[in-house]
Amino acid sequence: MATLAEHPSTLASGAPPDGGWAAWMSVLAGFLAIMNTWGLVISFGVFQTYHVTNLHRPPSDISWIGSIAVFLLFFGGVVSGRLTDAGYFRSTISTGAFLIVLGTFMTSLSETYWQLVLAQGVCIGVGNGLLLTPVSAVISTYFSTKLPLVMGIAACGSVTGGLIYPSMARTLLGSVGFGWTMRAIGFIQLDTLAVAVAVITPRLAPKWTGALLDLSAFKEPEFVLNAIGSFLAFLGVFVPFFYLSSYARSVQGMEYTESLDLLLVLNGVGFVGRLLPGFVARYVGTLNVFLTSLLLSALAMYAWIAVHSTPGLYAWTSFYSIFVGGVQSLLPAAISVLNPDLQKLGSRMGMIFAAVGIGALIGSPIAGILISERGGSYVGAQAFSGSSLVVGALLIFAAQEVGRRRKKAV
Repeated sequence: MATLAEHPSTLASGAPPDGGWAAWMSVLAGFLAIMNTWGLVISFGVFQTYHVTNLHRPPSDISWIGSIAVFLLFFGGVVSGRLTDAGYFRSTISTGAFLIVLGTFMTSLSETYWQLVLAQGVCIGVGNGLLLTPVSAVISTYFSTKLPLVMGIAACGSVTGGLIYPSMARTLLGSVGFGWTMRAIGFIQLDTLAVAVAVITPRLAPKWTGALLDLSAFKEPEFVLNAIGSFLAFLGVFVPFFYLSSYARSVQGMEYTESLDLLLVLNGVGFVGRLLPGFVARYVGTLNVFLTSLLLSALAMYAWIAVHSTPGLYAWTSFYSIFVGGVQSLLPAAISVLNPDLQKLGSRMGMIFAAVGIGALIGSPIAGILISERGGSYVGAQAFSGSSLVVGALLIFAAQEVGRRRKKAV
């Protein structure tokens, strides 16, 4: 297969055009890629509840499946981001799309816990990591002033996937079983990812030199603070996506199908949280809106402790979905703001995504352990999640201030 490195003369350089056919096709590709990466990740609560019931394993064990997929989604960006900078964009995303579909079909054949870990966790996770970072980096090279908005549009793919895949599971699990449910999901992934790979075209000429890791980034305090802050923030982000359905059943006494309805609300209301911050960021700044979304998400996590009724839980789910939607949609744009060198953006975005991935890997299992240790009480997990978001936001704010003062000094 031809790579970008083989055709450097066809690629452009200079300032982002902020529009055009190729630019908007990259947004479409991003929408479809995020639908099949993030969209499936935020749907894991469906499978969390199903696997706990059918495999008779504790919640913390099952959460490792989803956490591994999230970890590899982000951590794989270290490799895929560097490959993008080096000119191997097309080969990288094609491999990623193939592994996502393969992992889904292999999941449909899995019967034991470790088979699910390898298929639904590792195989899909590696595919996610090879696909998401390159697509996000390419979108960032096409847009400047419109970047927060278009990232929000692309991020709505996660809402679309987060509505389609749980709805399919809700409808099909009881009628055709787990295997054919996953195969039906796999066929949708196959079609939509084929379109994504076909329509996206990178804009910048490949960068030929440089190591896998841009170690010079660690000499910049704002990068280090951003990496640590992102790690801490994403310790807590995914706790509701993994445990809300289980919480609704064990604490609120809801039926399984009702708990899935709650997950659909969590995913569906996120349309507002992914689009609105992009509009607002054009006027008040990407990082300011990103930090506000982090702090509001933390406040919502603390507020979850005080929710004791089903109507209150639906209301809380709606607000958290809006707040965390801003976190997810603006993360790539926020990284771009703190790393303005477009030639290094793929590598540095991959490095930040790796830090985020480590946080996502251990955050939900830690929450599961806290739930088990407290005899099924979710208070410890809720407080842990909220506190992680607060500390992460403070460190990213410090990164913003350090970067601003360095620019003033220059």
